[in-house]
Amino acid sequence: MVIKVYLATSSGSTAIKKKQQDVVGFLEALHVDYTPLDIACNEQNRMWMRQNVPEEKKPTNGIPLPPQIFNDAGYCGDYETFFDAKEDNSVYAFLGLPPPPGSKEAEQTDKTHIVENGTHADGAPDDSIEVPVEERNGTTHGEEEQAEDGEAEEEEEAAEGDEDEAAEEPEEQTEEVTEDTQAAADDEEGQEEEELRSEDEEEAEEEAVEEEEAE
Repeated sequence: MVIKVYLATSSGSTAIKKKQQDVVGFLEALHVDYTPLDIACNEQNRMWMRQNVPEEKKPTNGIPLPPQIFNDAGYCGDYETFFDAKEDNSVYAFLGLPPPPGSKEAEQTDKTHIVENGTHADGAPDDSIEVPVEERNGTTHGEEEQAEDGEAEEEEEAAEGDEDEAAEEPEEQTEEVTEDTQAAADDEEGQEEEELRSEDEEEAEEEAVEEEEAE
């Protein structure tokens, strides 16, 4: 794979020159092999660059400006996308190259791989990240669902028991009220009978007295 950077060596734009220097200087700092291709002095390079930049990446006038970066015939991006990749420490991914061991990008790639899969890049499990055995075997979710179903059934049974108890309590209270009412009624009847007996006895005594006086 060959990284190709299309440049305009005789460009009169200070902004374009600065962008080209930034790209080239960063690639050299990373010791990335690249091939500079001048579009100012080579019409074939200019036409190839314009034809191979994707339409959605071209400006409104349809003419892409340098620097444009390719990996062989594959389009990588322009200065803006290169700058974003540099800020994100993902230049090698931007270029379509594997990051060298020990680089920041390689470390980030390893961390991402470990977080997603729980293994190192070489496929060995990472002991520093604890993965429950149930999750490794794919049994956790099934057991959790069974436990949730069991809890739901217990809650329903408990709710039904509470309803039954609530329904029984009024009946018991009604029976107690009925018994109390009957006892009170019996007491009242007993008192009335005693009062009638007292009145009869008094009348009998009065009659006996009257009879004695008459004699």
